[in-house]
Amino acid sequence: MWKAVPPILILTVGIAHYLKYQQPVPEAPKLPETFWGPKEKVEKEDTSIREFKIDISQKIIDDLHERLDKYFNTANLRPKILPLEDSEWTYGVNFQYIQNVLHYWRDNYNWKKRQELLNKYTQFKTNIQGLDIHFYRVKPTLPKNKKIRVLPLLMVHGWPGSVVEFQKIIPMLTTPQADKDFVFEIIAPSIPGYGFSDPAVRPGLGVAQIAVVFKNLMSRLGYDKFYTQGGDWGSLITSYLATLYPEKVIGVHLNMCAVISSPSTLFWTLVGSYLPSVVVDKEHATRMYPLSHHYSRVLEETGYLHIQATKPDTIGSALSDTPAGLAVYILEKFSTWTNPEYRFRADGGLLEKYNMDELLDNLMLYWVTNSITTSQRLYAENFSKSHMALKIESVPLHKPVACAIFPHELFYQSQSLLQSRYTNIIQFNHLSRGGHYAAMEEPQLLANDVYSFVEKVEKMLKEENLSKSKKEKEEEKKKNRRYV
Repeated sequence: MWKAVPPILILTVGIAHYLKYQQPVPEAPKLPETFWGPKEKVEKEDTSIREFKIDISQKIIDDLHERLDKYFNTANLRPKILPLEDSEWTYGVNFQYIQNVLHYWRDNYNWKKRQELLNKYTQFKTNIQGLDIHFYRVKPTLPKNKKIRVLPLLMVHGWPGSVVEFQKIIPMLTTPQADKDFVFEIIAPSIPGYGFSDPAVRPGLGVAQIAVVFKNLMSRLGYDKFYTQGGDWGSLITSYLATLYPEKVIGVHLNMCAVISSPSTLFWTLVGSYLPSVVVDKEHATRMYPLSHHYSRVLEETGYLHIQATKPDTIGSALSDTPAGLAVYILEKFSTWTNPEYRFRADGGLLEKYNMDELLDNLMLYWVTNSITTSQRLYAENFSKSHMALKIESVPLHKPVACAIFPHELFYQSQSLLQSRYTNIIQFNHLSRGGHYAAMEEPQLLANDVYSFVEKVEKMLKEENLSKSKKEKEEEKKKNRRYV
């Protein structure tokens, strides 16, 4: 077999092996407790935890309706740009279908009722490093006839999502299960600059720095140790949190596992083009290869990333001025990131996994807080030279990790590739359906996967404690014999 392998490939494998095993492993950086708020508030630290309810003024809602009315009035005066024949959503959002969404938003969407639903879970704000951080804190209702342990679970959303993503999964995770002796208390913060969490007033608040903020949030709430769950930015934030503060995180559950900047991962990915079995199980090889197909798909879906990583305020200024523009920009992601096949449908498949109200709930959190610009700045911070210099992506994460692999996620990496960073993957499940917004699309599948992972970790911890206790008892016996 090896005679058929090109010499350059063998050389590449050798270099990859060298890179993986000979290069020094960097240590986790020590990040400062930077103050991200206005300078005049530096000496006014407020450690209180304040109850919060969403309460948007009628003026803001009236302004939204006026802008939507203006859009439709102007549309009657301007020529309509119809989609190309049979293009569906392959050129982007279908103009004809989006009119239905905007009509619904203006005429049928009831913000007052939706606001009440978003307020059904307890919410708070507290000031961390100069920023007011908004978060849901939902405690379980415990049965009286059964002893149930309550485990804290930090859940972090991504872009262009929000805490709206967790509305359906929260009750699933806070309701005791018949076959489990534990249940979760959910802490779901809005990322700084998203929704009701303050944005930074100066550059530098990237994913790693947000991990520091959320570590301090959990400490403020009294949690010395906790589990984490995240997808999209939430995946990176919670991974970095466990890397920087391994003593705080018990286990990390991710529904978007990725190792992007590792040289050895890139090498082995290329090796897999010739010898896929070296990199990925045969059953899942088509999820990675041919590379040309999958890389072109990623390229097609990441044009937004380059804009937001370089000029977030430019695109943000345009989107914050028009609800129609915001809807088009965000809803396109809820189509193609949910299932790539939806781009071949005239309706974009938007209502296959979601209802119109919950899609608009997410839009509203960006609109009423005017946070689309500040949310997009996170891309610029994450691709900055200062962030790259941290090399945190190269620091191995040794805490227990679960990867929930949903079939329509934007990209796929095998467990062998992911282990270059996540050294202790104890659960790697391929789920039967779902895409990028797992908590919103398939909340029960994701909740089951979280329960399964935590049950494994708790069992491991119990066995470790028993082993430690047994060892301590043996040492005590030896010590007593010496005295006798």
